[in-house]
Amino acid sequence: MRKVDFQDLGKIDYKEAWDYQQRLLKTVIDMKISNRKLVDQDPNFCYPDNYLLFCEHPPVYTLGKSGSLEHLLLNEKELKAKNIQFYKINRGGDITFHGPGQLIGYPIFDLDQFFTDVHKYVRFLEETIIRTLSDYGVLGTRIKGFTGVWIEGEAEQPNRKICAIGVHLSRWVTMHGFAFNVNTDLDYFNFIIPCGINDSDKVVTSLSKELDKLVDIREVKERLSFHFSSLFEFDWVKR
Repeated sequence: MRKVDFQDLGKIDYKEAWDYQQRLLKTVIDMKISNRKLVDQDPNFCYPDNYLLFCEHPPVYTLGKSGSLEHLLLNEKELKAKNIQFYKINRGGDITFHGPGQLIGYPIFDLDQFFTDVHKYVRFLEETIIRTLSDYGVLGTRIKGFTGVWIEGEAEQPNRKICAIGVHLSRWVTMHGFAFNVNTDLDYFNFIIPCGINDSDKVVTSLSKELDKLVDIREVKERLSFHFSSLFEFDWVKR
């Protein structure tokens, strides 16, 4: 059975978490390279560890490698005045916001131990969120042509994005991941064009907004952890 080391980093600076992800990524890749000349039965053969990091960040905008800087609607001085950080990073996708009340998940998975299919991996990330939303009586869905998890609009309500997803892979090892709006202050999204989507029928939402109450983020972590292990079929190594 595959093993995943679960680590809840709590509230952590974005750059610190990014650097930590990259150290774990390098550790996993280095072990994969050292295994090349070995076979499964060799006593020195050892599959690399997999990791799932949960955390929250202080307010920060991140721009993916395929994104446009024009989708950030604040200049450097305005960012500083609002105490919001900004980083260009190596994940896919456009610009998004991370901040308090948002559950961030960073899987460092060696997909050679799971399946070597990037599209399937992203769909699985979406599915963990969809199943978690279902636990709260909220119907999450996908919209063709758009990554992430949505709540479909009805009547005069627009389609609402509740979770953004952006990943990066190197030698089939993943980093970055998802940003699930639980109790997020959605006003921060007014200063960007989230994920480059500027359609009037698509907005950003949070679980607390959909339920009209604050949500216990610790409970969300527990439910999401369960759906991760069930869907990806692994055992937890918790610390």
